[in-house]
Amino acid sequence: MLIAILLLIYFIIAVSIVISVLINGVKPSKSLAWLLAIFTVPVGGILLYLILGRNRRKNKVIQLQNAKSLVPPLTPADLSYPINGQFRNLMTLVYENSKLLPTRRNKLQLLKDGKSTFEAIFEALESAEKQIHLLYYIFEEGELADRLLSLFEQKIKQGVQVRMIYDGIGSFSLSKKYIKKLISMGVEVYPFLPFKFGRFLSSLNYRNHRKIIVVDGKIAFTGGINISDKYLKGDPELGNWHDMHLRLEGPATCHLNYIFAMDWNLVSQIALPPLIPSYNLVDEADETITQIVSGGPDDDFPALEQVYFSIINRARDYLYITNPYIIPGHALMQALQTAALSGVDVRLMVSENADNTIVSWCVRSYFEPLLKTGVKIYLFPDGFLHSKILVSDDNIATIGTANLDDRSFEQNYEVNAIIYDQHFATLLKKDFLEDSRISRVLDYETHVQRSWGERLKEGFGKVFSPVL
Repeated sequence: MLIAILLLIYFIIAVSIVISVLINGVKPSKSLAWLLAIFTVPVGGILLYLILGRNRRKNKVIQLQNAKSLVPPLTPADLSYPINGQFRNLMTLVYENSKLLPTRRNKLQLLKDGKSTFEAIFEALESAEKQIHLLYYIFEEGELADRLLSLFEQKIKQGVQVRMIYDGIGSFSLSKKYIKKLISMGVEVYPFLPFKFGRFLSSLNYRNHRKIIVVDGKIAFTGGINISDKYLKGDPELGNWHDMHLRLEGPATCHLNYIFAMDWNLVSQIALPPLIPSYNLVDEADETITQIVSGGPDDDFPALEQVYFSIINRARDYLYITNPYIIPGHALMQALQTAALSGVDVRLMVSENADNTIVSWCVRSYFEPLLKTGVKIYLFPDGFLHSKILVSDDNIATIGTANLDDRSFEQNYEVNAIIYDQHFATLLKKDFLEDSRISRVLDYETHVQRSWGERLKEGFGKVFSPVL
């Protein structure tokens, strides 16, 4: 009798999930895969679907829309850049997704690797007079974390408000002892979707991958670099960690603070008071037009994927992409191949060394079809390359936290800065070309001769691409 009851319960759950897949599934291939898993892997298939497979854009477990309504207005109208000219469509796309306008009168500084990045970050933090907002996917204890602890204590004594968000899984190693120290000195600190058994199935796969610091609404930072000593000391196995970060001054800092405020409302249920703009404006002759784009699984559309897709499609001369996790879906794959076949100089740079073996196999599984269409692929040999950069045609670039994979587009909360500026694009292009000189260039004819063992590993990795 007990077995019959359990089987009935299992049957009801399975049928309800099948109905959910049929109604809410977006991609037919994914829906078919989940249906096969549910029917062929008893219990395990259902658990995997509950953790990894639900379409969160339709089943919004966490409502960020409520948080958006609580955030104060963003930027004075006279500092918004008019949506027109050659980038009108892209600017409109970002605004429709993130409700963030492009802004004028910004000053940007490109920061390469950990040393220059943390020197700039600590200099800005030292200058704080009112508030520090900090959000990181990975916050690891070590020399950097200890230095931040000391600085926070000093700033709180000076009357500065310090608010901090860390991802509950990305910063899983952050000890309770360290967090208690933060709280005891007056830091307001919250985890983003921490590991809790009751919320395990609904939240495990959705992480906040953003990296944001905003100081007094004047200076902000974003990019690929986390709070980890490996950016200064390297990794025992991978060697040096290479990455890019961005320092911003001007009205774009308010937009990064807006994104922080949304996440703060989500984790604390507290609406932050309006931020009174106090940024320094640069001369119009030296201004950098910047637009912030955010994306997450609770948004209606995959904003970051659409941005990358749009930039790739509008490339006419060249398109250079640096990213450790290039696992393109069908649309981006077609866009890259179409651009290359159309005569655009498409170049991809990925790290030759990998921090995740299966992910590396998956990334490499796309090399052959890309090389066949004329895409040039460079393997960066020195340590681990973690930058997320795209630059095109000496007039547009983006830098931020989003990889070119399904996780960044569908499951993570991400943020990028889009820069509409010739000088900045040329700077990133020069950096790409310098790194390419020390990189290994893949040749299609040679690559297709790789062993069947390599092909088998790539195929194995590609199977897991939707959940990596």
